Amino acid sequence: QVQLQEAGPGLVKPSQTLSLTCTVSGGSITTNYYYWSWIRQSPGKGLEWIGYIAYSGITYYSPSLKSRTSISRDTSKNQFTLQLMSVTPEDTAVYFCARDLKSWGQGTQVTVSS
Repeated sequence: QVQLQEAGPGLVKPSQTLSLTCTVSGGSITTNYYYWSWIRQSPGKGLEWIGYIAYSGITYYSPSLKSRTSISRDTSKNQFTLQLMSVTPEDTAVYFCARDLKSWGQGTQVTVSS
């Protein structure tokens, strides 16, 4: 059974880059035909999909976040990483990683504040 675990700093200053890593166990991130996503939930709001990196390495981002987002992977560590640049307090949220939006990590709180 696949398991996902998010990790990263809980506090980021405005204008800096938020960087989170998702470590995957019980399955390879290169296995056909899985898609590995980042999703967030801001206080009082619904889930917002950020983007994915596919089994092939192809990436696709939400149009609303595309200009600030980068998702990459390290296949040797079976990890994929989210970078969100130029953050503001509106980027404060619980961030989740997921496989095919069916298997999810537990989420990690990120607060943007000076």
